[in-house]
Amino acid sequence: MEIVLDLGREPEARFEGSEVILSHTPVSLEDIAYVADRVGDFGGDNRAGIARTLHRISAIRNRAGEIVGLTCRVGRAVTGRVEIIRDIVISGQSLLLLGKPGVGKTTMLREVARILADESRKRVVVVDTSNEIAGDGDIPHPGIGRARRMQVARPELQHAVMIEAVENHMPEVIVIDEIGTELDAVAARTIAERGVQLVGTAHGNTLDNLLVNPTLNDLLGGIQSVTLSDEEARRRGTQKSVLERKAPPTFDALVEIVDRNRVTVHMPLADVVDDALRGRPRPAQLRESQAGRGVTTRLVDPSPFDDRGSKELFGEEFTAARPRRPVTLADLSEGHNGQHSATGTETSLFPYGVSRVHLEQAIRELKVPVRIQHHVDDADLVLTLKNYYRRRDSPLRAAETEGIPISILRSNTVAQVRAFLARLYNLEPGDPTDDAMREVKEGIERARQGTAVELAPQNAYIRRLQHQLVEQSELVARSTGKEPRRRLRIYPASQAS
Repeated sequence: MEIVLDLGREPEARFEGSEVILSHTPVSLEDIAYVADRVGDFGGDNRAGIARTLHRISAIRNRAGEIVGLTCRVGRAVTGRVEIIRDIVISGQSLLLLGKPGVGKTTMLREVARILADESRKRVVVVDTSNEIAGDGDIPHPGIGRARRMQVARPELQHAVMIEAVENHMPEVIVIDEIGTELDAVAARTIAERGVQLVGTAHGNTLDNLLVNPTLNDLLGGIQSVTLSDEEARRRGTQKSVLERKAPPTFDALVEIVDRNRVTVHMPLADVVDDALRGRPRPAQLRESQAGRGVTTRLVDPSPFDDRGSKELFGEEFTAARPRRPVTLADLSEGHNGQHSATGTETSLFPYGVSRVHLEQAIRELKVPVRIQHHVDDADLVLTLKNYYRRRDSPLRAAETEGIPISILRSNTVAQVRAFLARLYNLEPGDPTDDAMREVKEGIERARQGTAVELAPQNAYIRRLQHQLVEQSELVARSTGKEPRRRLRIYPASQAS
């Protein structure tokens, strides 16, 4: 993969998973100068190449600007890498590729340019900042096919060349490697808004990386904090301050490259981002290329992929699932299918569209034996919302096919989830006021012992009841914090002033 030459150290060759020492003679300044004199000029990003090849030579400099180390990456034009996402590429959708360094993003990008230019016969322009896509020199490497290449004088001018490509050369497709700055993100949005298909890579391994990146989340439409009205917050079952997408995403689909034979696809990206911001991430599409079997596809948990693999949610056989009526609370309380009667046994529950935070809170309050599952095939019961069931989303179809009971809530609130669990285990629904008043009584006792006590957040009505009880105890309490985290702090008599 790479040859590394560092001053005063042994030269080494790096392979996938191993390293080999090439010589026991340490690298000298003469060795480094010999290599540097025989490659292209180093640009502002300290990268050079070899004309008509895809090799990349990157320099490490000392404080005086002298080269004291070289990383020589072996570049190869590999065909067939795009077969795993060919349908997305030729559909005309804008596509963003993510992945760790060395996983093959640029190799896939080069093949995308060739397929769109040669097979789809589109006008393709490659904006090649480091000459890594189309090689060094003025004549592009044949790996990009008939696509045209625009070089970038300095990395900080990449965004300007992107706009120039659209304005001057009438492309149908723009291919760009390493979108890394806010100006690059703005230029990418401008290109997409002009109806040009955009295929690019960005810094980051997963969708989650982009969501929390203030520079690049504009590629996903940008994220803003919105304050909802009381009525809308109650309808959604959320806090008044929520995160929402500001604009349509620049790209239609996002592909996380796991390794050379596996990718995770998120699409349509607008819906994926919206669901992620609402705390209910959609299942992602895992595609695997296997020798002799072609490309297989299945849905997986949307959490970042790791080396342990990812649990399959459902496969292609569920696409023609037979409809089945949802399970009601009455069914459950009567022991539907003999599985969910109030026996006190543990229930494995898969929430789809229902807030896991609300579910965990209700489980703690009621102290019921419920295990929250991350995959539908591990569940005894699926809990979802009315609008999700009407949409007939794939995990729900999978549950119906497997005969897993589905229960539907009217709204995504703690009260609704608590009532559901109470019925499931034949419990009397508790009054949240009782717990709050028990807590304030315990707080009063601790305050009398000389300790200031801060209670759990409550609504205005319950806080008023708590204030009255504190006053009757001849202590002082003050409300602190902002809604919905506003709460009481009880002070000992010695601190009351």
